[in-house]
Amino acid sequence: MGYTLTRVIENSDVDSLDPRVRAALSDKGFGVLTEIDVSATMKKKIGAEMEPYRILGACNPHMAYQAIGIEPRVGAMLPCNVILRQIGPDVEVSAIDPVASMQAIDNAELKVVAGQVREMLREVIEAI
Repeated sequence: MGYTLTRVIENSDVDSLDPRVRAALSDKGFGVLTEIDVSATMKKKIGAEMEPYRILGACNPHMAYQAIGIEPRVGAMLPCNVILRQIGPDVEVSAIDPVASMQAIDNAELKVVAGQVREMLREVIEAI
């Protein structure tokens, strides 16, 4: 089992694709809580050059509330990260697979919620 849900968008760039990703997330009830410009951070902190790489910390409040109610410490694994990574002329968009990331938690009820979030994120990736 992989740990991400991934799609490559050909002939695009991170800045142009970002609004489409956010809109697709919003359509499924997710908001972006955090944004990390990894390439800018690496340049600033260690002087390293890299292709554009952005992490969006996405959260669906209804699903997060449900998950925290089932397993209060699950917040350590939230939000659901979505990355936009420039690969030459294309952008790879990857969302965490919540089912894969929750495997360490032995809670059948939480696994059902993780499956629902996985389906929502799969639909987000397909909609981009």
